[in-house]
Amino acid sequence: MPRLRPVISAAAVALLVAACAGMSGQTAAPTTGPTAPAAPAPAAAAAVAMPADGLPAPVREILPNGLTLIIQDHRASDIVAVYLFIKVGLRYDRPDELGYSHFMEHMLFKGTDTWGPGYFDRAVEGVGGRSNAFTSFDYTTFQIVVPSEALDTAVGLLRDQAFRSVFDEKEIERERQVIFEEARIVQDTPKDAIVRQLYHLVFDDNPYGRPLLGTRATLNSANHERLLRYYKHFYTPENMELVVVGPVETKAVRALVDRTFGRVPSHGLLPTPAPVPAPLTAPVREMVERPEQQAQLAIGWQAPQSSDPAGDALDLVATILAGSESSRLTRKLRDDERLVRNITMNYAALVGGGIVSLRAAAEAKDLPLLERRIFEEIDRIKESGPTEEERQQALIKFDADHAFDTETSEGLAKAYGTAETTWTLDAEIHYVDRLRRITLEQIRDAARRYLSATHYARLAFVPKKSP
Repeated sequence: MPRLRPVISAAAVALLVAACAGMSGQTAAPTTGPTAPAAPAPAAAAAVAMPADGLPAPVREILPNGLTLIIQDHRASDIVAVYLFIKVGLRYDRPDELGYSHFMEHMLFKGTDTWGPGYFDRAVEGVGGRSNAFTSFDYTTFQIVVPSEALDTAVGLLRDQAFRSVFDEKEIERERQVIFEEARIVQDTPKDAIVRQLYHLVFDDNPYGRPLLGTRATLNSANHERLLRYYKHFYTPENMELVVVGPVETKAVRALVDRTFGRVPSHGLLPTPAPVPAPLTAPVREMVERPEQQAQLAIGWQAPQSSDPAGDALDLVATILAGSESSRLTRKLRDDERLVRNITMNYAALVGGGIVSLRAAAEAKDLPLLERRIFEEIDRIKESGPTEEERQQALIKFDADHAFDTETSEGLAKAYGTAETTWTLDAEIHYVDRLRRITLEQIRDAARRYLSATHYARLAFVPKKSP
């Protein structure tokens, strides 16, 4: 799906988040630890609208310690997805702690006060499951998918990760080197590097413009004391969402979560407001020489934040222009004029502000013409809007992508957790329905408002000149 708001596509994840797959023995160790004071009666389940695909409505509850629990009965298979979302990502990192949110993601697989490095992966694999984790600008998520009879194991492991990790100095040093290598790989991959550097140009000094993996200096400063302090501050129940999707019974899941996550007391952590980016007031243009022979062009515009409904029409603009194989720029610049090898465009809706980004691979000599053609096509959609056929094709793509992304337990868990963390669960469930109500005029007006010919960032990667 082109937009990163309802469901994060695989391609977008590769470009915009720092991911690390947990490898996945035996049953997880029993989970014990600090016990909350006597809790008040459980909060009543919040009313959540029925999903459009005929599933029963998800149940959303707030535990007495502030943890949000979302349960979705989904019986397509005997698999349950248990996803933990923590409201901490790059934008929460202080300048002297850049990359710490991502460092957390690595370290939480490296041992707790009851089990050591490697145990987590053996425990998950031992019940036939798999695990993963990734860090974004606004949140971090840890994910376990297991057969339904292993639900207790999955919840217990995530609970231990979230509250009992120990940050051994030797493991910190090992993971620091892993992250250095991860950063090198990103930098050496042009399509990844150009999008991450485009964020810096579009958002400038805002946290969304900072390097997601941190810098060598900030990573070298990470030690047991600093990482543990960061962990204790942000990894609190009131700052978390736990999503359970599969063939489950709501009461049984709630009882399990009460016995594990529910025993951890709240720390009273208040939400961290997302700083709004300063608007671009002029074109920002940069060219970088690289060793590759293929040139890359990226153009970015600031866009609505995740809670702004104006983003719905902009999502359709991006899809119609360069979000599919049949989009305008793909047909014109790749198929007809042969100016690009590929071209893509998407809208990423973040909590503090969004971005529309366009990326194309082409020959360096063609970049001036390519940029001119892109803005000519943008001018056309501003002038006359899309056709009804283009609107319908975009809606078909959204329907298909959304159905594919949410047909599995893990797809729904990712969609629900992302929505709860960055916008709302109800908005996610009815996202495609809202898109269907967007008119041709609204799509045209969104292009006029957000795809400015004067307030944008342009970044080109070109082959390094011979000495």
